[in-house]
Amino acid sequence: MPAIPFALSLGLLLIVLVPRAPAWAATCAAEAVSARGDPSRFEVLAKAKARGNWRAKVRAMPTLGASYADYNKAQDASYRCTQEDGKYTCTAGGRPCQD
Repeated sequence: MPAIPFALSLGLLLIVLVPRAPAWAATCAAEAVSARGDPSRFEVLAKAKARGNWRAKVRAMPTLGASYADYNKAQDASYRCTQEDGKYTCTAGGRPCQD
């Protein structure tokens, strides 16, 4: 009956390896939020400005508020940047989440 120990081992392995949502999983907004920042000569500053505007926009939303305004916790967070006349303009986007 070597099949039974193998099946038990496989079952235990699946329990350990299959990812599950932890009890402390984040709650995220249904829709993504995006915000454009002011132009800057440096891309890193343009991203920081976009991120700041994203946080302000999320804080001002009545259905979300300050508890969702941490860009580092946003799901699918990303930047879109363009360069024109030596200046970068970025847009930050992502689904706001809270712990």
